[in-house]
Amino acid sequence: MRINADFTKRVAVHFDNSEWVASPAAGVERKMLDRIGDEVARATTIVRFAPGSAFSAHTHDGGEEYLVLDGVFQDETGDFPVGSYVRNPPTSSHTPSAAEGATILVKLHQFDPQDRTEVRRSINGDSDVQLFKDDHEDVFVRTWAAGDVVELDARDGMEVFVISGSFSESGEEFSTWDWLRLPPGTHSRAVAGPDGARVWTKSRHLGGMV
Repeated sequence: MRINADFTKRVAVHFDNSEWVASPAAGVERKMLDRIGDEVARATTIVRFAPGSAFSAHTHDGGEEYLVLDGVFQDETGDFPVGSYVRNPPTSSHTPSAAEGATILVKLHQFDPQDRTEVRRSINGDSDVQLFKDDHEDVFVRTWAAGDVVELDARDGMEVFVISGSFSESGEEFSTWDWLRLPPGTHSRAVAGPDGARVWTKSRHLGGMV
């Protein structure tokens, strides 16, 4: 399976215009943002867990990072409510579930194979938060005030996911849970909407994909 797999192209996925797709686990549905592979895949996905749903135990050979957008996500290490950011590095394993339901943004098989750094952070609050940085990527949550003009330096690629609020880029409007991927070599500009925007960003990570 290949979805938005040409990393030389700008890609935008709007939450309200994309369909939920059933996963192999009962009660778990997905909106696939990009994907290379089948059930074991390099993937960026919005995943919705119905109350009481779960995945069987599995190991993340390529690592997993996720941001909890709604509800409470769970595994053996604890409960992760809205605003939780988690990095499970390569070789980690868990049994994820959501007793009361949850929606997450998740990225799979995109880590440096040598990365063994675990991260458990909350993004709740109004300030900018650097969630992770190494030689391969920068991960942030940023708050843009209404009307802010923000330079998007995507020399090695960039992703922007709207947690709340809105912004425009290249004449296109992005609102809650919309996703933008800019290819390496891009320099663009975002303008925050009338209520500002809270966004998750990842940069410096796509240079090897083109």
